[in-house]
Amino acid sequence: MVRQVDSGAGPSGLCIGAVVPRTGRLAKLGDPLSFVLDRLAPRLSQPDRGSRRRPVRLAWRDSLSDPEAARRAVSELVHRERVQLVVTMAGTKVLPAVADACEEAGVACVTTTFPWQAFVHGRGGDPRRPFTWTYHFAWGLDDIAAVFAEMWEQLGTQHTVGCLWNDDLQGRLLRHAEHGFVPVAAGRGHRLVDPGGYQEPARDFTPSLDSFREQGADIVTSAATAEDLALFHRQARERGARPRLITCSRWLAYPRGSTLAELDRAGVATLVYWSPRHPYRSSLDGTTAARLAEEYEQRTGNRWLQPLGLAHALLEVAAHALATADDPHDRRSVADAVGRTRLSTTAGLLDWTSGPTPNVALVPLAGGQWKTGGHHGHELAVVANSHCPDVPVEADLTPAY
Repeated sequence: MVRQVDSGAGPSGLCIGAVVPRTGRLAKLGDPLSFVLDRLAPRLSQPDRGSRRRPVRLAWRDSLSDPEAARRAVSELVHRERVQLVVTMAGTKVLPAVADACEEAGVACVTTTFPWQAFVHGRGGDPRRPFTWTYHFAWGLDDIAAVFAEMWEQLGTQHTVGCLWNDDLQGRLLRHAEHGFVPVAAGRGHRLVDPGGYQEPARDFTPSLDSFREQGADIVTSAATAEDLALFHRQARERGARPRLITCSRWLAYPRGSTLAELDRAGVATLVYWSPRHPYRSSLDGTTAARLAEEYEQRTGNRWLQPLGLAHALLEVAAHALATADDPHDRRSVADAVGRTRLSTTAGLLDWTSGPTPNVALVPLAGGQWKTGGHHGHELAVVANSHCPDVPVEADLTPAY
């Protein structure tokens, strides 16, 4: 499936390509990027007078939520649309497939919403030999551990924490002894109980629950899907297990009404990487985070989502690279421009010149917890901000009991 906004730039003009999951299991994850493409197409096609930017058209392909289809999407964007740069987000298997396809095709690529260790090490990368074409902005597994530990420590200084991690790439990286979640959490004095990975979708968490009980885990940390986390909570209640707090780094960025309501009483806390309260503005038109979220809700009828701010920043970075490249028609020049980018965006300051590793810019994290109330019935409130002081604390962390 093809969607293109014709800016009048013509086939030889500048083009940004996007790979978006419009169908398949990841389809809802594509909504923020689709919205941003529609929102920014007119502005990119007709830059303000006096701007360094040239007219840019946007084209996208559906990844079908499948890695191989995503690779084909990149090929079509490169060979048919003649794009100078590709953007994408979301999908633990689809995102790396897009990045790898861009690396092979020799076209600049910018991605987000994926811990940077997974972007680098999950693709067989080596910081001593940086990727040539692919760039990423997000947070690290170490950042997740630091924010989660900050929330755990609001309930006491040291805890025994049960680790509910899968047996796939995500789980393997979280438990990595060097660049995963484990060394940071353990280094702060917490004891981690890891009964081993489970397969997704999960059917029975009894082994994990037994291990957590035997080891005295009073907190559980996870990167589970919404369905698996809900299953864990139901089985825990049936067995009389009541963790004081559950921290989860994955599903809560995309809240689902019924599941969110079920887990509200579980005291689930999560990451906050973007919200309408973040004090950031678009580098393209000055739109605030609050206004962007408001527009999304008005136009789609859906509540704002954390990935919305990062989706907007993707296009900001892409447009900036084309505007600052020595030759925007030369793909090598565009990739080099991304690598030297330092830009204030709706996701905050993105700086590829001082990242934790080559090809990566960091997004700061706060800690949040879903609270009952507000316009949507549930609202995500910031409860810990040591690592993102730009965003004020809005509520106290509430344990499950």
